[in-house]
Order: sequence, then structure tokens, then C-alpha cells
Amino acid sequence: MDEETRYEAVRSRDARFDGAFFFAVRTTGIYCRPSCPAVTPKRQNVRFYATAAAAQTSGFRACRRCRPDAVPGSADWNVRADVVGRAMRMIGDGVVDREGVPGLAVRLGYSARQVQRQLTAELGAGPVALARAQRAHTARVLLQTTDLPVTEIAFAAGFASVRQFNDTIRTVYALTPTALRAAAPRRGAARATPAAGIPLRLAHRGPYRADAVFDLLAEETVTGVEEVTGERGARTYRRTLRLPHGTGIVAVEETHHDTATGTGTGAGSAGEAVHRGGWLDARLHLTDLRDLTTAVQRLRRLFDLDADPYAVDERLGADPRLAPLVAARPGLRSPGTADPDEFAVRALVGREEAGRLVREHGTVLDAACGGLTHTFPAPAALATAPGTLGALAGALADGSLRLDAGADRDDAEAVLLALPGVDARTAALIRMRALGDPDVTLPGDPDEALDAWRPWRSYALHHLALAGRS
Repeated sequence: MDEETRYEAVRSRDARFDGAFFFAVRTTGIYCRPSCPAVTPKRQNVRFYATAAAAQTSGFRACRRCRPDAVPGSADWNVRADVVGRAMRMIGDGVVDREGVPGLAVRLGYSARQVQRQLTAELGAGPVALARAQRAHTARVLLQTTDLPVTEIAFAAGFASVRQFNDTIRTVYALTPTALRAAAPRRGAARATPAAGIPLRLAHRGPYRADAVFDLLAEETVTGVEEVTGERGARTYRRTLRLPHGTGIVAVEETHHDTATGTGTGAGSAGEAVHRGGWLDARLHLTDLRDLTTAVQRLRRLFDLDADPYAVDERLGADPRLAPLVAARPGLRSPGTADPDEFAVRALVGREEAGRLVREHGTVLDAACGGLTHTFPAPAALATAPGTLGALAGALADGSLRLDAGADRDDAEAVLLALPGVDARTAALIRMRALGDPDVTLPGDPDEALDAWRPWRSYALHHLALAGRS
């Protein structure tokens, strides 16, 4: 998109581009999402930015009306396999907060200067600024949804000091942390406490086929780690999480909400195909609040919430075979996983064997929560297993196989195929789900050579699979 096309999107308040770019108004010092309902500014006063961090670096503060920090992430980062795409996925996963820019650079295989230069040249902000913007958003969520002390929130959000936290909140929101907390919209519910968990709105753009996602999760459920409860259309998916600083339990509701109206919409209702965007409600319990950013990003990948359904449906809908399937299920997603290492093991051994591994090698929760009793075993706990499982777990444990958010997908698939007993179909499935590749075909599928579906062949597979079941 050129700048004139972006301005037309702003004039029409087009929510399809929320998160794809941001615009700032020179005369007000505010940056917004494209769908901001405020009066459209004059063209000569508008500046465009690829990221919220770039707008903040240029001195603009977040709009309090449209909350541009709460938009879905750009789908580009899921598609791209280059250094910038991989870096953005890792920053979202909290790598800079945990390991700093040097750790990010090592994972990418570049020097810190090269990473800084490439991100700044393309996005207008380096890794520190991008991580800072993410910390500010995490802090706002905690300030406005919990009664945790401000000092505790500062460190939970990833800030190195309370002073840095205060300065960042003032810069990004033009409010003190206390004032930002006081400005929180009231929805008739009490603030969360650590025992009650953190309420979240997991935003997505465009139509979202929650029914298909929850159907898949229900089919794959591993006892002790996951459970799906409730009636179809109003189900709750719950699972345990193994995170860098501790563990977590999350509950995500199938019923989603329309941004335009704020009302809930059942997964199979007629309104789903036409709403412009919205969110899924979730609640997250963490043993260490420093894991909040990482947990949220992993849920976003699991539910494929940063996808661009307009781009996917336009490309696949142009194919005569897929057109009726896309029309029947607009906004169909390609779910990922909350734990790439876990998914790789599950893809290899199957659901029943995965349940046995949980019972025998999983970590028992301090307190069971309904049917949730364990976290899935870490690769190191399975590395001594015989055969292919031990080879896979050993490669994950020693780092020779990386499936993290920023892993090189081609390299990871090559390592998988070199392991004894891992066939091409299993490696492709791991690439699609664990590595979140939107453009995967499964060997043996008759349509694997259809380049017309690129770069969304993973979504085409889901359409064909659902059509085959109906």
C-alpha cells in the first residue's frame, strides 16, 4: 500500500487494516488505528507508521479512544520467513525482555548491529523500542484489569525499574500509571485478583470461525493438560501452560464479540460471517506475572488471531474449487499451538500415547484445576525414551532442533527429516502447526502442487479437510 491508499483506508475507517499500519496526526501528537472513529484529519497532517513502536519513537502518544495498542498483530510477521519476520515473532514472545538484544541476535544468527539496522530501516523502530511498546501494552492491561500494586506491575511487564516504567507510561499514554488505571473503562465487573486470574480480550480482525477451531481443539484434547467443556457454540477451552518463569492455566471462550456492537456472537450464528472484527474472552492464571506477554502471544498463535482473513479469503476464493468452501466458512483459521515442543511430540506419538506421557512424565500442578492436573513433559524429561521419541526430544532439549517463534522454518524441517523415524508428513504438520507456517502442504495430498493458493496453502488444507467431513 502507498500512503494515498493508506489515507483512503483511514478516511473509510477500514478495520481490515487495524494492526497492518498506524497513522499519527502531527497537530495533535496522537497515533491511531485506521478504524479510529475520530474525525478524519487532513492529509497533510497525517504520518504513517508500520508499528506502534515507530509512532511512539517519533513522539506520538496512543489514542485513548481507539486504543491502537490493542489491535491484532500484523499478519505479515506470520507469513515472512526473513530476519525481520522472525525477529518480530521472537520479540512478541518476550525474547528481548528475557535475553536482551544480544540474545535476540544470537537466535537470529546475526550481530546485534545488523538486527538493529534491519528493523529500524524497515519498521522505523529497533528491537528495544519494539519491546518497550509491548511492555507498555502489557502494563496497561495489568493496570486496568487488576488491583496489583503499581511496583509489582512494573516488573511483571518487563521493565527494569519503576522509573523506566513511569517514564514509558507517561510517554506512550500521556498519563501517569495511577491516572491510566483510573481511566479504565468500567464494565460492571470487579477488578481481577491474582486468585481470579487476569481477564483478557484476544483481538482478531475480520470474521472468525471459532466453531472450527474449537472442534479441532476438542478432537485433539490430551487428558490432564487440556479440556473442552460446554455446549457447541458456547464452549470453553482450558489448558495448562509451561512458560519461561513458571506455569499457567488459561480459559478461552468460544463465544466471540463483535467490535462494532460489543455483543457476543455464537460460533455458528448468521452474524459471524459479516462482523468486522472483535475478540475472544479469556482468563489467565499465572504463577509468575512476568510470563503474561509470552502467554498472550502463544495463545494468539494457537488461535491464529493475527491472521488476515480478507487476504486469505480473497486468494482462496478465486479458485473455483475452493470458492464455495470459502463462502461457506469466511474467516476460517489455521490454528497453531501454545507450545511448539509439545506439539511436535504429540504429532509424532498421537493423542493416546501423549496422554500416557503426561501421566508418567508430566509435571503435576500444585493444585489441580478441574480436569487439569499436569503440564506437558519438557523435552528433557523424554530425551531418554527409546526410538524416534527419544531422538526428537533429545534434539529439542539440546537445541539442535528449534521450534520457537523465531526459528528458521526450512532449517527446522530439515532437522526433523534427518531424525530417524520422522516422515515427511509429520515434519510438514509440525511446520504448519508448531512453526505457524501459513503456506504448508502435506506430502501425499493430491493438491500439494497448487501454487495458486500461495501463500495460504495451510488454510486451503483446513477448508478441504472440513469439506471432507461434511
